[in-house]
Amino acid sequence: MKQMIQAAEKRCEPIFQRIDEIALFNTEKVLNALQRHQVAARHFAPTTGYGYDDVGRDTLEKLFADLFAADAAIVRPQIASGTHALAMCLFGLLKPGDELMYASGAPYDTLEEVIGVRGCAEGSLREMGVTYTEVPMRDGKLDLPAIRVAMKPQTRVVAIQRSRGYSSRPSLMPEDTEPLAKMLHSEFPYACLMVDNCYGEFVCEKEPTQYGADVCVGSLIKNPGGGLAPTGGYIVGRQALIDRVSYRLTAPGIGREVGSYAGSYQPFYQGLFLAPHVVAQAVKTATLAAAVCEAMGMGSTPAPDAPRTDIIQALELGTPERLIAFCEGIQMSSPVDSMALPEPWDMPGYQHQVIMAAGTFVSGASIELSADAPMSEPYTVFLQGGLTYSHGKLALTRTCEYMKKKGCL
Repeated sequence: MKQMIQAAEKRCEPIFQRIDEIALFNTEKVLNALQRHQVAARHFAPTTGYGYDDVGRDTLEKLFADLFAADAAIVRPQIASGTHALAMCLFGLLKPGDELMYASGAPYDTLEEVIGVRGCAEGSLREMGVTYTEVPMRDGKLDLPAIRVAMKPQTRVVAIQRSRGYSSRPSLMPEDTEPLAKMLHSEFPYACLMVDNCYGEFVCEKEPTQYGADVCVGSLIKNPGGGLAPTGGYIVGRQALIDRVSYRLTAPGIGREVGSYAGSYQPFYQGLFLAPHVVAQAVKTATLAAAVCEAMGMGSTPAPDAPRTDIIQALELGTPERLIAFCEGIQMSSPVDSMALPEPWDMPGYQHQVIMAAGTFVSGASIELSADAPMSEPYTVFLQGGLTYSHGKLALTRTCEYMKKKGCL
């Protein structure tokens, strides 16, 4: 197994060089922003109560707005997850009688109950009187003609999910948003373009807001937290839209003016500084996994030498036995909870049973090496993260050896 891993790694060397170039570009971008905003030790201090004039909070939000070339940002530890950030954004931007359109096909499973297309509709957008439609992608691209036809006078938010989720369609590059943004701004100026940016930050040199997206949403325990942020999420975009969303963060008329954090802000700043490097480690791990899977005669997407837009690698394992063994191997190769054995379970918000391997320092942090999959055909596991490439390589080697020992390879 070690020889196969080494051969796969050799094949990836030219690809790794390009990944390092992107990491250098993004590190300089983050460094310059930290210096522009004169970040100092005072920005790390905790606050309590209402949090008026919290310089750590306010400067962190200015940093995100700067890095995304946006007017304003909401960056808060009170946002529990990417789904929470997306829900807050949708409830802030949509009113009764409006329509939400997903222009990249069906969203990630956990958004379906937020929208109200599955499960209990209580508290959902549907209960609030918001209608919903979706337009599938065509040949791996956003289908602009179909989106144009589907637009209605009440379509107020057009959303796209950059990452593939648990679907077979390819993830979207940041520049893929530009034609849609131009069409909406010229033909349908009453609608805004919202991008679910989870898993995509710092994988490329630019973000969707730099290609015309009105709002971008993500989680701090994924890419932009650099493995250090203990919780939180962000929303960046046009000032008027961020203001509306901020009224769902706190209350109308109050918005971003309040919100304290009794812990230190240092992990958020330091995590952001490390994020370009850590994301590169995760992308290298994903690339190596694709090359190893290919060497074993199994399918994977994206291919080892394909352009990368997020940190996720889909590995087509083909059987439930292989799928479970792979997740067990990743868990056993983790620095935390290596003694645990992942099992499929009925995870809230998902259609099928899900198995998750995540021995992470920050609970559920997808920027740390983890693997998860729905227990359904074609039994594809989704590998993501890796704080260091060295750990990613070791984990893949040990997992392959474990699967071979179990008779799954």
